[in-house]
Amino acid sequence: MAEIAGQPNAIRRAAAAAAEQVGAIAALGHELRCRTRVVLTGMGSSYDACYSPVTQLASQGVRTSMVDSAELLHFRLASVGAGTLLVAVSQSGESAELVRLADALASRPATAQPTLVSVTNGTDNTLARAASIALDTRAGEEHGPSTMTFAAALVALCAVAGDGDGTAAAADSMDNMLTTPDEDAADLAGWFGDRSVLALLGRGCARAAAEMGALTLKEAAQLPAESLQTAQFRHGPLELAGPHLAAMVFATEPRTRHLDMGLAGELVAAGSPVLVVSQDGAAPDGARGLAVGPLGTGIAPAVAILPAQLLAWRLAAERGRTPGEFSIAAKVTTRE
Repeated sequence: MAEIAGQPNAIRRAAAAAAEQVGAIAALGHELRCRTRVVLTGMGSSYDACYSPVTQLASQGVRTSMVDSAELLHFRLASVGAGTLLVAVSQSGESAELVRLADALASRPATAQPTLVSVTNGTDNTLARAASIALDTRAGEEHGPSTMTFAAALVALCAVAGDGDGTAAAADSMDNMLTTPDEDAADLAGWFGDRSVLALLGRGCARAAAEMGALTLKEAAQLPAESLQTAQFRHGPLELAGPHLAAMVFATEPRTRHLDMGLAGELVAAGSPVLVVSQDGAAPDGARGLAVGPLGTGIAPAVAILPAQLLAWRLAAERGRTPGEFSIAAKVTTRE
């Protein structure tokens, strides 16, 4: 809970760090728009954070894609050449796949190497040392599942994508939403009940919140929560709709809001408890609504994820787990 509550200040630290690194970020922004190909990569929460900038950059006409570092390392490395700008995101800069990826690229002739950019929490790490440009999120010390590091990575990546103005509003919004976290967590647990299935649905930048929310619930509460792109949910998984399925719909993308609200209404009609997270808190009849405020779509996932984090914290305690402690996995994954 301390790390969940520490997110607003982590956002502010990351924003201050971005301001101090404005020269490098501006140069990187220019490179992004000059390259024929831009690839974002990471693993776990760092990969989830990439959904926001890849959506923003692609909507600006930048030829951008994202691929997780393991797939890139073992199957797609030949597609990354000297003309590629590779943005590698990692909390620690020591994840096994990222380290091996940096080694593989360094072993190439200089003329065949992409330009490597790192986004990490601190720069005293293997990935940052290998990068041509190393950005520091300054998220701070973190021990449990990613909370502060996810939010801080989004701040840095939004700045890279040219949308770094909304961080103060995001931090303030999260402060306001964390006034009574224990009570809110208990309320969310009551909403979820004894169900075993939870779907987290989002589109565009909001996929960052859906994917990261599901990961947090798996890590912290051992709940096999499933994240899907909202439209994909209609292509088969919609059969899960009913009293046994709970759904969080992240509807913070204005251009698809009407579609997200429509699906949320159908889920309610099928008997599913539904929580809709949106800018203004609107929700179909029978669904709960939660407002994150008028935030930029890129940074909105940093705030929208809060109900998933609070639910994970509460369910972990109810299931006899110590919230924030790993029993099998580790904070930094150093083996494949």
